Amino acid sequence: MGTASLLIAATATAQTAPTPQPGEPARITIRGDQAGPTYDRRIFTQFAEHLGNGIYGGLWVGNDRRIPNTRGFRNDVVAALKRLGVPVIRWPGGCFADEYHWREGIGPKAKRPVKINTNWGGVTEDNAVGTHEFMDLTEQVGAEAYISGNVGNGSAREMAEWVEYMTQRAGTLADERARNGRKEPWKVPYFGIGNELWGCGGNMRPEYGADETKRFATFIKSPEGSRVLKIASGANSDDYNWTEVMMREAMRHIDAVSLHYYTVPGGWAPKASPTQFTESEWAETLGLTWKMEELIAKHSAIMDKYDPQKRVWLAVDEWGTWYGQDPGTTPGFLRQQNTLRDALVAAINLNIFAKHADRVKMTAIAQMVNVLQAMILTDGPKMVLTPTYHVFEMYKPFMDGTVLPITIDSPYYSRDKWAIPAVSASAVRGKDGAVHIALSNADPNRPAPINVALTGVAGTTITGRVLTAPTMTAHNNFDNPNAVVPATFTGAQIANGTLSVTLPAKSVVMLDVK
Repeated sequence: MGTASLLIAATATAQTAPTPQPGEPARITIRGDQAGPTYDRRIFTQFAEHLGNGIYGGLWVGNDRRIPNTRGFRNDVVAALKRLGVPVIRWPGGCFADEYHWREGIGPKAKRPVKINTNWGGVTEDNAVGTHEFMDLTEQVGAEAYISGNVGNGSAREMAEWVEYMTQRAGTLADERARNGRKEPWKVPYFGIGNELWGCGGNMRPEYGADETKRFATFIKSPEGSRVLKIASGANSDDYNWTEVMMREAMRHIDAVSLHYYTVPGGWAPKASPTQFTESEWAETLGLTWKMEELIAKHSAIMDKYDPQKRVWLAVDEWGTWYGQDPGTTPGFLRQQNTLRDALVAAINLNIFAKHADRVKMTAIAQMVNVLQAMILTDGPKMVLTPTYHVFEMYKPFMDGTVLPITIDSPYYSRDKWAIPAVSASAVRGKDGAVHIALSNADPNRPAPINVALTGVAGTTITGRVLTAPTMTAHNNFDNPNAVVPATFTGAQIANGTLSVTLPAKSVVMLDVK
């Protein structure tokens, strides 16, 4: 029997084998002898919007000497982001970008206009953090810049001049940049042509949005010898017609189309508590998270019709959980705590992105600090890392690794009307040569035994880490910052090409096979 016949036979066997029942081992096969797409490091992009304390207080403290900082940015937060290896930061929004005029954020701070942030809380925005400051942040973190331009109430000329101001070596705008303190141009690898044109970016029809995208894209010009990748404002969740029209009308003018999807238990508008929830709400949240798989598959299928070579990326540049705000926080600031439940949400999404890594080349969780599903929470001089931060750190070896084909046959975890695979998984061959296997168990009540068949994986040594806690609602706060942190995991054995592992209930595990 030839190789192809063996693969067909194996597939047929997998399809006809009964689905494991709760308590029975999940069955996984990882093909180390086959190379999939690259798990692009830009899947770990972060998002920083002028929203609540996402910028001011969370990243920027200006001249506040009580909080150690470098040119206004908190040293503790920058160091934590550097440990994550943050590859790209998206800025200045979000809906804030749809009303942002870049000239208001350059020059002497005392002369910058004070505006009202009409989208988020109605608070004043003094433009203390503008282009120069943000670019300094990216350099401190070691990240690239993803700039979101203002299509909503801006002009093509304004956007073109912003790109020229940032990137050109000579000319009037380059001279102005030098007078403002930066002689050398910056690199702007990614530029968003508006944000949510279907909503806060202008409430446009897809046809009009596609036309505006083409028009603005025409005037985004990079210096000779460089390239700015142009990211179009894509669909809200399951608006497949938006993707259809954008690809059909504007594909030749863009390099990526975005997709925004939030996990919102209880539905819109978000009211669910981030820390006080039942098992039914746990199951609902993870069930809604799994919708990402369907969304990416269907949007990708539309993109495949127009771009079978997959030149155009799908950039899921807003995703994550959205609950009601923490009690006592400023309305419109979207500050929410972050529990073990959010860690499972992050792991499930990162595994879904691996499955679709041929099309998904960038994603940005919302948001980086103090807003929605954040990596980091701050309060004055205090800082704490969230369970989601720890998941991103555990997945760091996935950056630019080669995705390995994987089949998963998992029992289902069911609660009330929600039923989802108990086990989520993905695997890569990392840049370090090791095989990294990500596993998560969504069942909060019972452990998940798993048998993993390893084909073409020569390693015999296995190490691991696990993220879990005694309760579903466990979270880190300033008084107890280590309630949910990774620990050494020893519950995996490898022998004769088979990996046996038992995941604790409600856990995320990362295994390294060498």
